Amino acid sequence: MSGILNAMFWGKLIAPPSIEYLVVAGGGGGAVGGGGAGGFRTASGYSVTTGVAYTVNVGAGGSGVVYNGSSTGGAGGNSVFDTITSTGGGGGGRVNFFFPNGASGGSGGGGGFAFSNGAGGSGTVGEGNNGGDGSGSLSQGGGGGGASAVGATGSSGGNGGAGTASSISGSSVDYAGGGGGNVGTGGSGGGGSSGGGNGTSNTGGGGGGTSSGNGGNGGSGIVIIRYPDIYLAAAATTGSPTVTVSGGYRIYTWTTVGSGSITF
Repeated sequence: MSGILNAMFWGKLIAPPSIEYLVVAGGGGGAVGGGGAGGFRTASGYSVTTGVAYTVNVGAGGSGVVYNGSSTGGAGGNSVFDTITSTGGGGGGRVNFFFPNGASGGSGGGGGFAFSNGAGGSGTVGEGNNGGDGSGSLSQGGGGGGASAVGATGSSGGNGGAGTASSISGSSVDYAGGGGGNVGTGGSGGGGSSGGGNGTSNTGGGGGGTSSGNGGNGGSGIVIIRYPDIYLAAAATTGSPTVTVSGGYRIYTWTTVGSGSITF
């Protein structure tokens, strides 16, 4: 047979007809503005086919840069499951006379400042939010955007935008928090705080901004898929996912930056 009753083996169906996924991209690096969180995408009911190798990729966090340098914080790397791509977070803006703006991404980086306030970068619809604007009058960078909220402006503290909780792993975990500006705190979900704090690995959190030296690096992303454990384990995987069976689900979690795959 095909579909949900394709075959029976030891009392279990051979392959799942659909899966649930979480795909979080790498967070952006900080400068004086906080880095934007990596894009956050999750859904259930994604149809899969037996014998097809589905691509997985975990995005790296972007590099923090000198707060008053010539470039914004580094962009986070995209994370992928099959046709689902989450966009890497935008880098934080710097202290620069001509180009203080934060970069766009899954969530946008916080703006820097110079003669004028730098604008926060734009977030991607369905993945994240905008970064906060910088404040030249207060010498404060904006917070990076998070999955659930925009980054705060420098004039209101420059905190990173909040991330979003997911229980796909079997426990509630916050992902994709924006990095705080140079005086701000990181958003829930791994955002780095002021002083160049790094985003937390495998959350997609943005790097924190700083007033001296380098901003923080963004946190790497993560890809998780799960399906009911009435179905057999995947026929093959690459990329060394962690595999658990918990709460009635088979759960595959990729945390190592780079490519992998899963075949049902």
